[in-house]
Amino acid sequence: VQLQASGGGLVQAGGSLRLSCAASGSLISVNNMAWYRQAPGNHRELVARITSVGVTTYADSVKGRFTISRDNAENTMYLQMSTLEPGDTAVYYCNADVRSSGGTRSNVWGEGTQVTVSS
Repeated sequence: VQLQASGGGLVQAGGSLRLSCAASGSLISVNNMAWYRQAPGNHRELVARITSVGVTTYADSVKGRFTISRDNAENTMYLQMSTLEPGDTAVYYCNADVRSSGGTRSNVWGEGTQVTVSS
């Protein structure tokens, strides 16, 4: 099972970006999915999480600016980021709890995608 994140880039403060994360492989189900981020010198932190039925949670720093969503039919998760600030600059990682063929449950990380917000 793999997670592929995409959509990062360079944007000016106040701008928007949309990240995507697609799960692939021998999947039976994808349960909780989440976005994390890590800025240089900082620990990796939770940005937003979404359950399989669409219940969402957000870090206080992104509430009202970021929206997490998912398409269960496509095993894909999104993060719509608006009103971006320089403090949002980080590598963004997707994460998911998956159940693969054979019944194995695992927690999977995708490779990060860089988001850079210029002032």
